[in-house]
Amino acid sequence: MTPRFEATIPILRIFDLAKAREFYGDFLGMAWDWEHRFAPDLPVFAQVSRGGLLLFLSEHFGDGIPGTRVLLRMRGLDALQAELLAKQYRHARPGIEDRPWGWRDMPIADPFGNVLVFTEEMG
Repeated sequence: MTPRFEATIPILRIFDLAKAREFYGDFLGMAWDWEHRFAPDLPVFAQVSRGGLLLFLSEHFGDGIPGTRVLLRMRGLDALQAELLAKQYRHARPGIEDRPWGWRDMPIADPFGNVLVFTEEMG
């Protein structure tokens, strides 16, 4: 069988579950698919999704490094920006930047220092 890659799923470090739910769920409109803890008082590991986008969020020390930058290639960047701006989220009002290499980027920092760059090819 020929190797076939099916998905890349970044693991982003988080420190506060309530803030993660507010940012990833309420603001970005992602579904909170599941979460796991080895015991009730231990860190959470969770999956969020929106369409074909999957992200893992982890409170575990060593899972991801705060300040990670992730490029998320997509279509419909203007519509996503309009949706997010309409929410009037007090911690982010994302703008779109045209890049000289032919892509349009909309970077958004999460509450933990990670930067999600939603990016769409021009033209």
